[in-house]
Amino acid sequence: MTEFWEENFRDKHEMWGSEPVDSAVSIAKLFQEKGFKHILIPGFGYGRNAVPFLNHGMEVTGVEISETAIDLAKKRFGEHIQVYLGPVSSMPFDQVLYDGIFCYALLHLLEEEERIKLIRDCYNQLKPGGYMVFITISKKDKRYDRGIEISTDTFETRHGIRLFFYDTKSVKKDFGNYGLTGIAEIKEPENDREEKPTQYFLQIICQKNSSQ
Repeated sequence: MTEFWEENFRDKHEMWGSEPVDSAVSIAKLFQEKGFKHILIPGFGYGRNAVPFLNHGMEVTGVEISETAIDLAKKRFGEHIQVYLGPVSSMPFDQVLYDGIFCYALLHLLEEEERIKLIRDCYNQLKPGGYMVFITISKKDKRYDRGIEISTDTFETRHGIRLFFYDTKSVKKDFGNYGLTGIAEIKEPENDREEKPTQYFLQIICQKNSSQ
């Protein structure tokens, strides 16, 4: 299975490369250890971060706003995945409850109300005992306090992209009611590589109460 994904997960249109991020690899391993089978990835893109979960035998469902990205994903994965077309603000797209949810580098692109809705919607689609993991940009990243300040901890880049930078306090504020179990500072890539600039993120892990 691993060889299949490695051989078929290449396309010149993949702007972030073909390899999954390090955090997707580590979280897929965690989900596999927990025995998870059904995974949701909001902000699916063209699917590079789905690969570790698929390689561990999990079923993956995605949500993606770009038709082009979905077309690329379908070309690679065929019928192995289900990807819903639309913004994450339109979640839920189905009534399925998932064992695990992995959301990478999406939350900080949203406005405050959209962030809160995404967190709530993801939590509501977790099975009791399930985990949701968000990887979002940290105030330790070099992009913090650069560009035009729009509001507290929100800056607009020279490309017109608005980024909200999280710290421990804001994570606890947004995730405190959603089974927050861990906050960790991480960097991507995990090991410094000349071809990929280091970015600093917060890894946020929540677990849904098993009685819910």
